[in-house]
Amino acid sequence: MKKLFALLLAVLMVACMATAMAETTLKVAGWDITTTPYYEAIKNGFEAANPDIKVEWVDLASQDYNIKASTMLAGGDTTDLYCVKELSDMQNWSKEGLIVPMNDMIAAEGYDLTKYAGMDACYVSTADGQQYALPFRADYWVMFYNKDLFDKAGVAYPTNDWTWDQYAAMATEIAEKTGEYGTHYHTWLSAVANWAVCDGVNTLADGEYSDLKYFYEMYQQLEDEGVCMSYDELKASGLHYSGAFAQGNIAMMPMGYWYVSTLIGYIKDGTASMNWGIAAVPHLDGVAAGSSFGSPTGIAISAASANKDAAWKFASWMCSEEGAKAIAETGTRPAYVSEAVASVMAAAEGFPTDEISAGALLPTAISLEWPIGEGVNEIKTIVNEEHSLIMTREVEIDEGIASMQERAAEYVK
Repeated sequence: MKKLFALLLAVLMVACMATAMAETTLKVAGWDITTTPYYEAIKNGFEAANPDIKVEWVDLASQDYNIKASTMLAGGDTTDLYCVKELSDMQNWSKEGLIVPMNDMIAAEGYDLTKYAGMDACYVSTADGQQYALPFRADYWVMFYNKDLFDKAGVAYPTNDWTWDQYAAMATEIAEKTGEYGTHYHTWLSAVANWAVCDGVNTLADGEYSDLKYFYEMYQQLEDEGVCMSYDELKASGLHYSGAFAQGNIAMMPMGYWYVSTLIGYIKDGTASMNWGIAAVPHLDGVAAGSSFGSPTGIAISAASANKDAAWKFASWMCSEEGAKAIAETGTRPAYVSEAVASVMAAAEGFPTDEISAGALLPTAISLEWPIGEGVNEIKTIVNEEHSLIMTREVEIDEGIASMQERAAEYVK
């Protein structure tokens, strides 16, 4: 009997050792791991689906992430995957051969890249045209609106297919009928004139800015009519957009989707008290309804990884519908767009229950807020400087746009 017990114990130990030997541990670099809930959700979801692979997050401080990640990659660190914080980092890493192209993996699996509303294209190398990362997050812009003020004015709520002319008319009508602000523009260029890039053709680094004129003219007319707070007033007071909308005296505000969780928190703790919703941002004639702009966060596989097959399993799962659901459950906007993912997001406590808000979770296209490439940082500085001069009325719109074009020409490639 003792011999039989010893034999069974030996067999069990061998089995356990074989299981342990078969298990792979992936090291994945990210930032602010302990304070960002979706990292744990991703780890738990992936390990449940792949019990033979374990995930170990490597936490790098947010403010130092780009430098530390680049140093680790260049030094041959064995970390298997790296979250991509800046698109320029991915371009540099790919050119230096520090991360691996995913095209063969994508083709072998028949992996569907059409679910990212165009954000996958951000991770194509400008050097060789290869796909070097996949997006798992995508913060894009929507329109927040105060249903109470719409009801007070007797104005129908926005839909997910409306134009900028309709938006301006609604804002004006609500302001006239309620005495409150019809809309609100934060001081960023993004909130005022970036909408020109939503056509997927124009960019803010192409050196041609006549397409911004429509949006500056619309803003100035609304400001002159008192439909929105003035730029000078906002700059002088330092009023943040989150607190401005929470006051309840603003009918609409274009802002990044990230504000959803903030507003839900405000309602919950009593900072704000209103019925609210979101809609797709308006569009110009000829631009598809549901088009917006934003910025992605991606995942890349290190060329130094000894576990590239397992790393691809992780990256492809993280950026899939299942990974997106895990991310969405934490209140974060994943890059993957589908009805199923939208349903998870809409089910979050405090999220508006109307169909328009749910539909706004299904963008048709997301253009990149700023493209990548040489000279872009210089152009960004120039455009923002001229933006401030236009907004303060120190220069006329046409003069400011002409100056943008003249100054940016030196850096346009």
